[in-house]
Amino acid sequence: MPVRIGRLHVLTDFKLQQEKSHAELARLALRGGADTIQFRQKHGGIRNILSQARVTQDVCRDASMPMIVDDRVDVAQAVGAAGVHLGQEDFPIKDARRLLGEDAIIGATANKVSEAVTAYKEGATYIGFGPVFETQSKRNPGSTVGLELLQDACEAVPIPVIAIGGITHDRVRPTLDAGAYGIAVLSSIATSKNPERAAARFRAAIDGALRTS
Repeated sequence: MPVRIGRLHVLTDFKLQQEKSHAELARLALRGGADTIQFRQKHGGIRNILSQARVTQDVCRDASMPMIVDDRVDVAQAVGAAGVHLGQEDFPIKDARRLLGEDAIIGATANKVSEAVTAYKEGATYIGFGPVFETQSKRNPGSTVGLELLQDACEAVPIPVIAIGGITHDRVRPTLDAGAYGIAVLSSIATSKNPERAAARFRAAIDGALRTS
């Protein structure tokens, strides 16, 4: 069965905000129309991370939507997540594929076309390309790639490219017009007073752009 890649990836977070848990953010984002949840917790003890990931995975399983884990192959494997998203300095894609299996979703971060091509050749399921625009979600974000380089990356690989970094509602259409299959959003949803409504606005923007493309 072909792996299904969502068009609205929502990253959970408990660093930018401490009001809602990973699971609660996932539940609200899914209600709003997210079709992939990326569990993202960079710090803390492994037992706490596993506990939070398991509860979030339960939410995604109940909604029949995939959860992927940022960076941590071991956590993804332990909680039965759909896969992982790996950065340039994270666990090698080939080894993650061997451990998680052929059906696992393996996303790979790239901010150069050459990195996207390499990740595809190593077995990535999709490319997370960016930051497309300026973002405050990372302490040391890479240089913005812009829409032109995003388009080059989309044309260079035959797998879905998910754009990330500074994507707002009004930037959804030009991002998809550049060739992106979908978008990934962190702060605009995680720090919103109403994450469900924020996710719904992104969903509407995506669906509207796809209908008229």
